[in-house]
Amino acid sequence: MKFVIIGYDSPEGEAKRKIHRTAHLANLEPLAQQGRVILAGPLTDKAGSLLVLEFDTQADAEQFARQDPYTLHGVFSRVEVHPFMQVYPK
Repeated sequence: MKFVIIGYDSPEGEAKRKIHRTAHLANLEPLAQQGRVILAGPLTDKAGSLLVLEFDTQADAEQFARQDPYTLHGVFSRVEVHPFMQVYPK
C-alpha cells in the first residue's frame, strides 16, 4: 500500500538538512532496493519534503517517518502520514 509522508521543516530545517542528508538517504536505500520508493524529494518552496513510499501498514509507514534521521534530528518539526491511492499514471 502506498503512503504519502509530508515532513514540514523546522525553522532550522535548511541548515540541519545539509548535515543529515546522507543519513536520510541511507535510510531510504533499503526501500529503494526493494522498489518501494515511488518518489521522494524536497519541496522547492523550502516548506519540507514529500515522499511516496510503499509499506504493508499505516503503522509501518508511521514508524518509518518517526525514525527517519530528518525527524530524529529536527529537520522536520512535524510529519504527516497519509494512505495514498495512485490513479494516474497507472
